[in-house]
Amino acid sequence: MTDLSQTIAPKSDQLNADDLIGGPRTIRVTGVSKMRETDQPIAINFEGDGGKPYKPGKSMRRVLVRVWGNDGTAYVGRRMTLYRDDNVQFGGVAVGGIRISHMSDITSAVTMALTVTRANRKPFTVKPLPAEQRRDSDKPAGSPSKGEGSPDGTKQQTTGRDRLYAAAREAAGKGSTALADFRANLTDQQDRALDPILTELERAAERADETDGSPAPDDDRFPGDDELAARGEAV
Repeated sequence: MTDLSQTIAPKSDQLNADDLIGGPRTIRVTGVSKMRETDQPIAINFEGDGGKPYKPGKSMRRVLVRVWGNDGTAYVGRRMTLYRDDNVQFGGVAVGGIRISHMSDITSAVTMALTVTRANRKPFTVKPLPAEQRRDSDKPAGSPSKGEGSPDGTKQQTTGRDRLYAAAREAAGKGSTALADFRANLTDQQDRALDPILTELERAAERADETDGSPAPDDDRFPGDDELAARGEAV
């Protein structure tokens, strides 16, 4: 197979919608840093980014904060699927932009209202990204294969703490009431296990409450807007 998608990639210092013409891409975050640009203040580096980080627009930053919280350092190691949405508008013209379709560390879909135009908001849904399946050939030497036990004879299991944290973050993303209902159904031991991320959960719930009742913002930028405008090209 001769892959032509690499020959049409735009020249840029960031991931652009044109990079996804060939199809969606699932990335694993390696770092999150602040930028000097006011319209694109965050850069998300990922495995194999080739020096072209993902700089989410305002709408996708709202999605990230709603689903994963406001601590960018916690994003490292997590995964998300990016795709090109041809319906994204800039200046009233459909130019295309980058959207997030799936995210890891959630157990069910999360829906929120995002701005389409200044006077129009529509529901936007992010779905859970299935856990990555490691091939036996990718495992370190001596690691047990699927269905085998660990070297000490015990069976490998996913941790309940990870599942608890993911479910708690999902509930917090729906608001304070949802978080309170979620905690009410936990055992005392499970609730105490949330202590290390309790501040994060409460802040995420507060942001969700504010987002649900906030007026539509004035703008909605997308990665590469300034560069494209300067060149007179579409994303």
